[in-house]
Amino acid sequence: MPVKHKHVILSSIKDQSGKTMHTELKLVEYAPTDAEKLAQWISQEEWPFHGSSRPAPEKVQKWIADGDFEGNDNRTFWVYCQNHSEPVGLVALHELTDDTPIFDLRLKAGQRNKQLGRQIVNWLAEYVFTHTDKLRIEGHTRVDNLPMRKVFRACGWVKEAHYRKCWPDSTGARFDAITYAILKEDWQNGTTTPVNWHDE
Repeated sequence: MPVKHKHVILSSIKDQSGKTMHTELKLVEYAPTDAEKLAQWISQEEWPFHGSSRPAPEKVQKWIADGDFEGNDNRTFWVYCQNHSEPVGLVALHELTDDTPIFDLRLKAGQRNKQLGRQIVNWLAEYVFTHTDKLRIEGHTRVDNLPMRKVFRACGWVKEAHYRKCWPDSTGARFDAITYAILKEDWQNGTTTPVNWHDE
């Protein structure tokens, strides 16, 4: 059985009343033996800002069979929160064999808007820049996913692109897509290098 690598984050999150609480997040690397668990976990939740908002277990199983969550190109981690026996989130790195990896973050509905996303994205940058030779990471989101866009800005990621009407949802409606990125040198120095949008 493959070893599941674990990473621990001491985190501050908000409860339902808005009070800040200190908790511990554990990120546990996905293993092939988790396939059925993963199919059920994703299919039981609503994902309003993903292309498939409520994928059937069979669809997720196809993603798994296609290698979308493991292998040389991908690395996936379950997110566990203190006092929760089941995962509250999932973060998957993709395109690790390319120069610029991208990622997908999913949090269960009851765990959204508690600043968990900010903690995970900060950890993700640290993980990539200390465990690989990558010099940048990208993240893509829909233009109307305002909480995720706020997370990117809070974590020092910079908006690099705006693609019009290129993100279809499960009904066929099309939305603009936004790309954010962080550079290793900015992450190391605690700086944010803006894009020059006025070069024409």
